Amino acid sequence: MERRGDAIRFHPTLLGFAGHYRYEPRPVAVARGNEKGRVERAIRYVRDAFFAARTFADLDDLNAQAEAWCNGQAVDRRCPEDLGRSVREVFAEEAPRLLSLPDNPAPLLERVAVKVGKTPYVRFDLNDYSVPHTHVRRTLTVLADTHELRIVDGVHVLACYRRSYDKGAQIEQDDHLQALVAHKRGARQHRATDRLVQIAPASQDLLMRAAERGANLGAITNGLTRLLDRYGATELQAAIREALERDVPHPNAVRLALERRREQRGEAPPVTVELSADVQARDAAVQPHALGLYDQLKDAADE
Repeated sequence: MERRGDAIRFHPTLLGFAGHYRYEPRPVAVARGNEKGRVERAIRYVRDAFFAARTFADLDDLNAQAEAWCNGQAVDRRCPEDLGRSVREVFAEEAPRLLSLPDNPAPLLERVAVKVGKTPYVRFDLNDYSVPHTHVRRTLTVLADTHELRIVDGVHVLACYRRSYDKGAQIEQDDHLQALVAHKRGARQHRATDRLVQIAPASQDLLMRAAERGANLGAITNGLTRLLDRYGATELQAAIREALERDVPHPNAVRLALERRREQRGEAPPVTVELSADVQARDAAVQPHALGLYDQLKDAADE
């Protein structure tokens, strides 16, 4: 609710709820708590007579206890304005004068706008729920009731979950994770292919011919990348061209061409040297610095 002087604007959700159950919301004046004394006393009665020292297993158990309490102890108490009768008797007399409730209950949904970051999860009520990776860096909507939680993008439902009342839980759907893994694997493959084509342009023709024959492009790309690391870009480019001339678009043909060219030059086979972490650290390049600053410090100490 928003109030500016005597002008009052109700929240649309409240107006929709009031219209569904056919009542008129009436705000009290500012700093006039006495105008809603009956409401405050009713809240205090519920807090002291129902909630005090009550235990429950979960939300469903609490609602069941609340319904039994409302239909039992609460309506059988003495009516505050007519101590000679119970609330049940007074309400039975008043009920025929009241409007009947609608047949269908009002949808009680909590609607929250959530922003998806770099990871495909939305945070709601201290828990994280997965969404399709195609919706990262977007704003979605969470529709939640007491049992179910739906994540929607406009009119499209992206995911449905049983609502969790834990704290810090990460709740996921298997299809979301599988699609994300496949997407990352494909992205890595594209990066490797782009690097290979940029360094050895002939590899693009080899991959196209291999694709026409139904070959596994991922395995071919990995194989060519390993040969690139061992023999270098110039030798790989020449070997790929030789394999294409023989019409054998496969890493094995490229490897045989590389070996043949190496033997013709009389060179030893390339050997991959794996250095330990401490050796790599000792071989790290160190940028030299001017020593004039140390001379200045020495001169200052002599003075």
